Amino acid sequence: MSEMGRVAPAQSATADREIDISRVIEAPRELVFEAFTEVRHLSRWWGPEGFTTTTRSFEFRVGGEWDFVMHGPDGTDYQEWITWIEIAPPERIAMLHGEFRGDPNAFESVLTFEPDGAATRIAMRTVFPTKDLRDEAVQKYHAIEGGQQTLSNLAAYITEILRTGAEG
Repeated sequence: MSEMGRVAPAQSATADREIDISRVIEAPRELVFEAFTEVRHLSRWWGPEGFTTTTRSFEFRVGGEWDFVMHGPDGTDYQEWITWIEIAPPERIAMLHGEFRGDPNAFESVLTFEPDGAATRIAMRTVFPTKDLRDEAVQKYHAIEGGQQTLSNLAAYITEILRTGAEG
């Protein structure tokens, strides 16, 4: 084994295929986690600025699927599919995300929800199958900005829930 192999951190093997985004949301983590568990919540905040979501089917359980279309502000429709790999309320969600079931270019995202005082730090770590797919997502689809906007939309949605006391 080389010197480098002994000291390199395990996560370095995927570093060139990853996107890491996080945000602190001023709400208890149970509420932030819940925003991912029901389509009535997701349809109100999911996606970057200007996007809307139409759900075809939704089942939040390990092995369950969310089949949906994201509608871009320019009128472009994006077919999307997610299956949940792991659900550990209210701490962690792991999912596989592609355009359709069996998509060879699907990527895995792990969301963690950590208490930060009275707030919650949500972290989203996405690992693509290849560096080229990661680079395409960043350059062509603006995945980093889109992920930041999506978490911003989540924060705004949760702030509104807390302000009005209504949950969709």
